[in-house]
Amino acid sequence: MNDIKKVFLIGPMGAGKSTIGKQLAMALGLPFVDTDYVIEDRCGADIPWIFDVEGEQGFRDRESKVLEDICKQGSAVVATGGGIVMRPENRKLILDSGSVVYLRATVEQQLKRTSNDKTRPLLNTDTPKHVIAELMSTRDPLYTEMASCIYESGSKSPKAAAHEIMRLLKERHAL
Repeated sequence: MNDIKKVFLIGPMGAGKSTIGKQLAMALGLPFVDTDYVIEDRCGADIPWIFDVEGEQGFRDRESKVLEDICKQGSAVVATGGGIVMRPENRKLILDSGSVVYLRATVEQQLKRTSNDKTRPLLNTDTPKHVIAELMSTRDPLYTEMASCIYESGSKSPKAAAHEIMRLLKERHAL
């Protein structure tokens, strides 16, 4: 499997990109990289702080730079932030650098999985369900357009999901 470029996991907050990504990386024998963790490590601050100080634009600039750097490195499973697909240059870079798995989750699943998570700046609102629904209406077409395969998140354990994703990617000759 040394010829694998990268496998990018895209999708909304709470879809399981980090959790399933770690399992997929282990199953494939590849390193796991989470763009959000790399951003926090480089900045020395958490994402809510970056949003507070630099705004969403500042965060997105950092995210694009991290993606660019990751794409220059070797094979890996890469969990991305939910909004990474909003910039056309990010979409092109991802598509040019490997296979793309869209981890799809319903608005209800996202709301349930993120309800106690205070580290998601876009959900620091009185109407998180409305925000999630708005984000999905904008981002879902982009996720779908980019996907080598789509996996409905939440029906299986992360380990079982990783193996199912491997099977789907192999079927589509994307692995």
